[in-house]
Amino acid sequence: MVTSAATTPDDYLRELPADRASELRAVRDAVNAALPEGYVEEMGFGMITWVVPLEVFPDTYNKKPQMFAALAAQKNYSSLYLMSAYADSPTAGVLQERWSAPKKLSMGKSCIRFSTAADLDLPLIAEILANCPMGEFVARAKASRAR
Repeated sequence: MVTSAATTPDDYLRELPADRASELRAVRDAVNAALPEGYVEEMGFGMITWVVPLEVFPDTYNKKPQMFAALAAQKNYSSLYLMSAYADSPTAGVLQERWSAPKKLSMGKSCIRFSTAADLDLPLIAEILANCPMGEFVARAKASRAR
């Protein structure tokens, strides 16, 4: 994974070539517009992340805020990480079944790979993000640690 030493999401985008920054900015705007209340945008792990603040959920395995979503420019593509899909197989199934972007879904466990924002089904992604309130996401994270 390509990482960055940027301290803010805006700094991160300024580091990128203009065309890549424009594509990531469009995805970032869509995520921010769909995000349920309480999640915080910050830099983490060298990428733009949306997290559960430690004040809400301090008992994480790595003592860092629990990541809900992330956005990163890789060497040959960009990645949108949706931890709500990783933590909930029905959500991942919804992504796979309802995906209607022009480009075929290229997804790992939580990572959707894309070249341009047009490659993504942003309305579906927004719906999935919006349908995972922080309390529900924290409960899933706690349940997965209990196993």
